[in-house]
Amino acid sequence: MSDQHLLLLSILTPFAGAIGIVLLRQRPNLREAVTLLSATLVCIIVVTIFMRFDNAGLMAVDIAEPLPGLKIRFEIESLGMLFALVASMLWLITSIYAIGYMRQHKEKNQTRFYAMFAIAIGSTLGIAFAGNLITLFLWYELLTISTYPLVAHAGNKKARHGARTYLGILLGTSIGLLLLAILITYNVAGTLDFQQGGILAGKLDPAWSGLLYALFIFGIGKAAVMPFHRWLPAAMVAPTPVSALLHAVAVVKAGVFTVLKVTIYIFGTDFITSSGANDWLIWFAGATILLASLIAMIQDNLKMRLAYSTISQLSYIVLGALLATNTSLLGAALHISMHAFAKITLFFAAGAILVAAHKTDISDMGGLGRAMPITFGAFLIGSLSIIGLPPFGGMWSKWYLGMGMVETGQWLLLSVLLASSLLNIAYLLPIPARAFFGKAPDGTTHHRIKEAPPSCLVAMTITSLACVLLFFYPDPFYELAMDIGGTK
Repeated sequence: MSDQHLLLLSILTPFAGAIGIVLLRQRPNLREAVTLLSATLVCIIVVTIFMRFDNAGLMAVDIAEPLPGLKIRFEIESLGMLFALVASMLWLITSIYAIGYMRQHKEKNQTRFYAMFAIAIGSTLGIAFAGNLITLFLWYELLTISTYPLVAHAGNKKARHGARTYLGILLGTSIGLLLLAILITYNVAGTLDFQQGGILAGKLDPAWSGLLYALFIFGIGKAAVMPFHRWLPAAMVAPTPVSALLHAVAVVKAGVFTVLKVTIYIFGTDFITSSGANDWLIWFAGATILLASLIAMIQDNLKMRLAYSTISQLSYIVLGALLATNTSLLGAALHISMHAFAKITLFFAAGAILVAAHKTDISDMGGLGRAMPITFGAFLIGSLSIIGLPPFGGMWSKWYLGMGMVETGQWLLLSVLLASSLLNIAYLLPIPARAFFGKAPDGTTHHRIKEAPPSCLVAMTITSLACVLLFFYPDPFYELAMDIGGTK
């Protein structure tokens, strides 16, 4: 099978899986088998593409040309390959987790959940392999719409309100700001194709570059740069597998991925640094890192604490893009994968605690680690990787982000990065410490509480091991990130 056919197959397989899931809605076992089969096939296809991938020879395919010069185009380059690898691997692991979670928690509308989940992954791969801004924008919007029913899954007033906030902010930013930025770009450059070195140098007056760049940064609402971040904590009303999808596999990663694509292939790093387009925007990213970390510290609800942690961690990637150096881009690209495996581990643990112990507040988790050692052990590993300590993969991305700040002389931003890492310690490590060494608030024991279903434990164990493996063997993601940063 040709590379182009594999590329299209990777995108279409989740949609075919969604159809199969709906057709088998009356037979749960077969429905879930289709989910696992679809996820496995996509993972195999993407890994096959990766094994064949050579950044020197672009894989591309044009689907249609609805307007002259505006093609629906898919292509594979290093950044898209990295994002697709993360999404495809974690869809399979999340599917394993979701089956145990959804059954144990007796969730309703499971067919809709699995079908929309598959469509969301298909949309994510469409974003990863988009060959120009118009293609990326179409899949970006489809991802927003397909995840709305997942956020509103519970169907109660709180879920509907959270889902409306989610949809309103994401559509509002993308249509009001991102689409405007795309139209301006097309008017100035005459093309929306992604090109190494960018398409705006010599065509856009440098005096206007900062404003256009700001339209992109804030228009890409999925990157959750403050003040356009409220959709993310609002979406925590969703089931935990959806939260994992939002925070690690698809939605937020689609946002920071798009920021990197625009930075590298639309503006170009040389044009950003020479025009000063990033001079003031870096402080929005820096403020988001610090403020979100501080807000996370005061959250007692575990998922809300993790949500604000994600907002902070996303701006690490945005900041790496805004610094626009080879080293900072390397760190930003690596953080997409390193943060994904660590944060999904934390959300898996949060869901396991909910289904096994029916607890959501950190203050109620004293002593719970002795009843659920695997769950809280996984949480500890994910936390240490988020913090950036060895021997966990999160160290490498933070290392290169820090080096990028040193190279550019951004000492205040380096202080922000270090302060945020200390805050990571302050709001993450007390959770497993309380669970293993603390006592229940009412003085009772948790001897009747057992670990979550086996599929949940298997998924957590895999992602925990990945956090360690990525310290010793980050090569696949590192090599792709090196191509992105131009350091080869």
